[in-house]
Amino acid sequence: MPLSQGWIGYFGKCETPSVLASLEQWLRRRLRSAIWKRWKRGTTRFAELRQRDVGKDLAAQTAGSPLGPWRLANSPALSIALSNVYFDSLGIPRLTVNR
Repeated sequence: MPLSQGWIGYFGKCETPSVLASLEQWLRRRLRSAIWKRWKRGTTRFAELRQRDVGKDLAAQTAGSPLGPWRLANSPALSIALSNVYFDSLGIPRLTVNR
């Protein structure tokens, strides 16, 4: 059992679900940022976004953006390409219990 699942089982029914929800949002953004860093070149970024059903204009705009990975992790293109469903398919557990 992964450490996070045991932690969720212990703290999952706490009185502050908003804390877990905001922590989960931060973790997903951090994962998107790390994946964006892994796609080092603009051409790779464009190809990966297009492969994940992001529109051509939005993919080109995002791939050529001068903003850093943390800022772009909240962009619409990365939210489409690396959605929560994508992270669920990788087996990354959620921190919020009732989703």
